[in-house]
Amino acid sequence: MDVIELMNRDKFAANAGCKITDVDERHAVAEMTVTSEHLNGGGVCQGGALFTLGDLAIAALVNSGGRLTFGISNNITFVSSANVGDHLRAEAVWVADHHKIPSAEARVTNQEGRLICHITGMGYRKTT
Repeated sequence: MDVIELMNRDKFAANAGCKITDVDERHAVAEMTVTSEHLNGGGVCQGGALFTLGDLAIAALVNSGGRLTFGISNNITFVSSANVGDHLRAEAVWVADHHKIPSAEARVTNQEGRLICHITGMGYRKTT
């Protein structure tokens, strides 16, 4: 199964409006547009929606080599808010492409290139 097919099976991310738009062995990109369904009580994009977008990009990257990899640790740092209508882009790149415990980071930016949040993730590669 290729990585885009695998990521398209992520129903939670799809229902949140997240979609993989680019993936190769060096990076992966996921995108979504903030709607009123993404807002928290303060009227800005909920952190869980931002995390889902970044996590999807990281998942695509760490699974791009064809070995099933599950997340085991993540951290998110919020830098600025996203609002309704913002088009968000999460780009994941390698920190370490370890054979068993890979690590990647994703930067989520808006349509103006403003940093919204930064996510780091570590995975565990399953054996066949």
